[in-house]
Amino acid sequence: MLKKITMPPFSPKPTPSYRVRSISFPARSHPNIRRIEEELNKLSTSWNESSSVNAERVQARLTGLKEIYTCIESLLNLPLTQQALAQHQQEKWVGDMLDGLIRHLDVCSNTRDAILLMKESVRELQSALRRSKAGGELSIESNINAYFCSRKKMKKEAAKFLAALKQKANSISSMLNADDHYLAAVVKSLREANWVSISIFSSLLLFLSAPILKPKTSKWSLISKLVHKGVAASESQEENMNELENVDVALTNLLVPNSGNVLDQEEKVQSAQRMLEVLDISIEELENELECLFRHLIHTRVSLLNIVSHQLE
Repeated sequence: MLKKITMPPFSPKPTPSYRVRSISFPARSHPNIRRIEEELNKLSTSWNESSSVNAERVQARLTGLKEIYTCIESLLNLPLTQQALAQHQQEKWVGDMLDGLIRHLDVCSNTRDAILLMKESVRELQSALRRSKAGGELSIESNINAYFCSRKKMKKEAAKFLAALKQKANSISSMLNADDHYLAAVVKSLREANWVSISIFSSLLLFLSAPILKPKTSKWSLISKLVHKGVAASESQEENMNELENVDVALTNLLVPNSGNVLDQEEKVQSAQRMLEVLDISIEELENELECLFRHLIHTRVSLLNIVSHQLE
């Protein structure tokens, strides 16, 4: 009997605790179903290894989710699967599955659009920093403020998408009256894939909605003091912040008066450029993963829709 994946908590905190238990399918499951089981358990292992949310971990989870839907596409292409599903096209869980895929497509598309806008803002700021000269922090202050405005907008959008996921998390019916064990295993695979999708999209949105570190906040006050002591760039602090937060700190440091020391300002600019380059690469990788995943979600929904619609023709 299958164990349900426990959803991660929907919390605004950037480092939630994810609890994803291993999936157990019947011993005589079809090879395609066993492969889905393996991919699901790989993701559960990655969740249990770390609770922090950064771009690298989110990207790895998106890649794993893409593999799951690749397996599902292969499963839906099997005549045995098509025959089993076609006999149940009018049951509620079929509509729930199709609706769930639509919601995943919406989240995937909307999140990618938000990331594209963020990438544009990052690259505009990179250009401004390349043009800036030592001691010219005032000339790039407007660019930095524009970046923070972009961060704030993306944070707001991510929070909205996250709330929508939370609202729909329990919308898929768990009722399935079927003596066909193969059909039951197929439906369980689809249902667990839906739960994992919600979990992974949630981790992505939590990353994008990371708290904004900027002047006049209590957190920045502490960081600012450490900067002047030469401690803020320590490895221990960097490990506790994700790519977005590292950029926030580097940019806010640029706005701190440097007592006219040209070399200090050059170092600040170089640090900000390094952090922005890392973020730019991370954002582009997330964008590519979302684009690829979007195509897999479309193929999965079309395949499922064709199967359950064929019987009605």
